[in-house]
Amino acid sequence: MHKKLIILFSLLFMPFLLRAQLKAFKDSIIQISGITMTADSLRAIPAVSILVKGQNRGTISNSQGVFSIVAFKGDTLTFSAVGFRKKDYRIPVELVGNSYSLIQLMTEDTLYLAETVIHPYPTRREFEKMFVNMDIPNDMYEVARKNNEQAKLRAMARYIPVDGGGAYNVFMQKQQQSLYYAGQTPPQNIFNPLAWAQFIESWKRGDFKRKD
Repeated sequence: MHKKLIILFSLLFMPFLLRAQLKAFKDSIIQISGITMTADSLRAIPAVSILVKGQNRGTISNSQGVFSIVAFKGDTLTFSAVGFRKKDYRIPVELVGNSYSLIQLMTEDTLYLAETVIHPYPTRREFEKMFVNMDIPNDMYEVARKNNEQAKLRAMARYIPVDGGGAYNVFMQKQQQSLYYAGQTPPQNIFNPLAWAQFIESWKRGDFKRKD
């Protein structure tokens, strides 16, 4: 009897407990919006990486340095950019509400590299002599030979998708062909001797063989 009463009270109070947990979860979520700026001149810093420490989540500030990210109260945000020192900001737990504005100031970090001095060849003749007598490893020759194989180039041209420029050219060619034969039936390549010649050449090269 006591077990039944405990189960009954648990079922009655479970919605209130779930509602309280859901409210606590919503209260712990916060959206951080802000801007990244230099500490000395208050200049906007674009392309700053903002990561939630210990998690694989983050964002990047835009060209005006503006960013927005959703995190939990108590999380630590790491700001990093090329040429600036890394900064950590811990979101206060006692913040009220689900949104917060932040201005993150970053200090420039100067990195000194070792001096590099480039000396040219004294004369063109010495440069040509060094270029001709350059020792190239055999494996580099093998890589170059494989990269220029006709079968590999045909396979790459067949399976690699075209870029934006290539797709535009194909579309314009189709548009031009459709306008050229507007109002009439376009010719069929089955009666075209040039198309038959190309087909025979492709068949001799083995373009239609299975490449399993």
